[in-house]
Amino acid sequence: MKTLLITLAVSLLAIGCTPNARQPAAHDFGQNQSRAALNSVEQKSAINVDAPSWLWDNRIRYRLLFAAPSQVRFYGQDVWIASPPELFQQQMIASRVGFNYRLLVKMLTFEQQFDAIDKARVVLHFSVEAYSADNTQKVATQEFRLEQPSKTPDAKGAISAFADLTQQAVSKTQSWLSGLPKS
Repeated sequence: MKTLLITLAVSLLAIGCTPNARQPAAHDFGQNQSRAALNSVEQKSAINVDAPSWLWDNRIRYRLLFAAPSQVRFYGQDVWIASPPELFQQQMIASRVGFNYRLLVKMLTFEQQFDAIDKARVVLHFSVEAYSADNTQKVATQEFRLEQPSKTPDAKGAISAFADLTQQAVSKTQSWLSGLPKS
């Protein structure tokens, strides 16, 4: 009987089913995300987000710049509900960014960076190419690099800061587009 219990316990640990183990929590950027589902397919095709292959999974990334700046790490108990490029596209669609343009957004960086063990910030680096509504002419290109301190140096702080930062990104993109010459 003792051997059976030990075998069962080892098996549960091997597959990650400890009695107190918490399943990973899935996060998005907040309430605007649900509005995105209400927008038309046409609007979704007007905003395309591209990113390097490593950003197309749902893990929340961070770097310890003070200890190992070249090593990318991931939170084990918190993930995005979808990949950052997909969430960012939904955020832009929900906000109706670039309604008169077709947009190609290239996401370059989307991570939390620790300058010290108790000091972190989130970084979003992306570029936007605006094309005429009929997609025949590139109108302009703009690069954005945004940062925001995390309120807490952990996954919760990263998630909250990314929610705020993506709103800033939408606002800055809208401001930039509103300054473009009308076609």
